[in-house]
Amino acid sequence: MFAFDPQQFRADNLGSFTDVLRLKSGQSLTVRFVAPHDADVLQSYFRNLSQMSRGNRLMGAASELPPSEIDKATHVGAHNIFAVVAEMNIDGTNVVVAEARYAFDAESSNAEFGISVGDDFQGQGIGSALLSNLECRTAALGAERLIGDTLRNNEGMIALARRLGYAFKPTPGDWKQVRFEKTLVRLVADIPCESWRIAATTSFSANALSYAF
Repeated sequence: MFAFDPQQFRADNLGSFTDVLRLKSGQSLTVRFVAPHDADVLQSYFRNLSQMSRGNRLMGAASELPPSEIDKATHVGAHNIFAVVAEMNIDGTNVVVAEARYAFDAESSNAEFGISVGDDFQGQGIGSALLSNLECRTAALGAERLIGDTLRNNEGMIALARRLGYAFKPTPGDWKQVRFEKTLVRLVADIPCESWRIAATTSFSANALSYAF
């Protein structure tokens, strides 16, 4: 299985990993890594979420994203943590309509994620498109399973995970949450993304170099 080295992520090459997805409506959804200059944009997105949406995403009451979390989100790949935003062009302006964060653990080959979709953009297939893209991005890192936790009353997230074929189980140590996970090994061919293509190219180049010597 191909795997991209997270250490190769740099501020000047983040655009190489941008994906343009097509929604069922025909509209385009651009998924890109959060860049260092996106701190205000990301915070504004969270502030504009409804209280319920913020609570579901942050697992508790909060009016905005804590500064420490903003810092993590804007330093892609640090500690194997990655943040992305999904944008749509609305009246000539790129608007953040969703976001996600994922973390990869090489020892267990697991990736964990959290995701949210702006209240005004729910029900358009954005969550499905973004989560499918995360499956490809995490597989490119070498993840074999993608895992998420959510509050038991978060019906939207539970329905999304069920629709995309995730299996459910109790979240260890927290009865208020439910865990869902999915095996990724066979998915990457069906859900292409730039991260996977770059990982494949890197692996092929490495193999060719090893055979040459």
